[in-house]
Amino acid sequence: MATRVKPVAPEHLGERAADLFGERFGTVPDGVWIAPGRANLIGEHIDYTGAKTMPFALPYATAVAVRVHSHDRLRVASTAYEDVWEGAVSEVEPGHPNGWPAYVAGVPWAMTYHDTIARMPGLDIAVHSSVPEGAGLSSSAALESAVALAIAELFGAATDDAGRRTLARDCVTAENIVAGAATGGMDQSVALRARQGRVMLLDCSSFAVEYLSLDLAAAGLALLVINTNAPHRLVDGGYALRRSTVERVWSGIGRAAVSEGTDIDEVLRRAAVDDPMLTGALRHVLTEIRRVDAVAALLRAGELAAIGSHLTASHASLRDDLVVSSVELDCAVAAALAAGALGARMIGGGFGGSVLALVRLDHIGLTLESVRRAAHDAGLPEPDFLHATPSGAARRVC
Repeated sequence: MATRVKPVAPEHLGERAADLFGERFGTVPDGVWIAPGRANLIGEHIDYTGAKTMPFALPYATAVAVRVHSHDRLRVASTAYEDVWEGAVSEVEPGHPNGWPAYVAGVPWAMTYHDTIARMPGLDIAVHSSVPEGAGLSSSAALESAVALAIAELFGAATDDAGRRTLARDCVTAENIVAGAATGGMDQSVALRARQGRVMLLDCSSFAVEYLSLDLAAAGLALLVINTNAPHRLVDGGYALRRSTVERVWSGIGRAAVSEGTDIDEVLRRAAVDDPMLTGALRHVLTEIRRVDAVAALLRAGELAAIGSHLTASHASLRDDLVVSSVELDCAVAAALAAGALGARMIGGGFGGSVLALVRLDHIGLTLESVRRAAHDAGLPEPDFLHATPSGAARRVC
């Protein structure tokens, strides 16, 4: 029988991070902070056009135990890796270190670069996470955001909403410049600014937010995250290629094409794009922006079940127009819909990762079994199923 992976309580995440800190560094941390992973209800691959997206925080999070010291050393440990990474603070720079430590070391580097803090400190950091890595649930943004909030609080930087917007910017810089991953600011914004029981209607041009209620249980509904266990890797090039394609075609059109309410076919005709890939990218952006507006209107009206068709249409656009899906994602979407899901779509950068499905509470078991069986019959990895309850933002837990 397929089952859902239960979230780990924040205090238990924090305790494990603190225990690891003691094991690896032989002392106690100054504190422990957590930040959540995220799912995006609608609005995929349009954040970097400055359009609106609709992310929410998941009840799966990353905890960091942090201690500041006066040495020119940065030491990072994780329950996911056996070795402690260690390097000189002064040697952190664009492209260094490599791999997962870049998402940690890059944050204080970026905070210093932007003058959020006066100097890059020596740090010991221990990490424990319940956000599945490579599942398209923004494990990297959760890690960055937890580190950023910890450093901000320890050094007296602002942590109100305006301060958290600044920290999100710093995290984006860390990921883009030090880690070398071409991501936007949506993931870090939701990790730092989410609200319990709400989705964020996030304007990615101004980073203004409207919080919309998503009381699924009251409507007899649930959102499931289906982790296909086919990991996506944003630094492998597929995401960056699609992003550059979208940015290139969008630069010649701009948001006025949408705000004018012009027919999409007319916009495509005026764009005079001959390349089918560019035409598909533009069609996806235009239709996804309108889907975000439609879903926002339905949520304001309390018509939660009606958003399902827009989720499914989003997946079709990502699959056929932007071409960022995968056989695992398509299989999970088809199986969920076949079991009666009201809507389903891939989430995240694509090329693997996870699916978000809107299901009736009394259809959860049927949906889980349908997706599991379809993956098995197709010779694909066995998926995991996660709760997708809108949760709170990064915070200190001890």
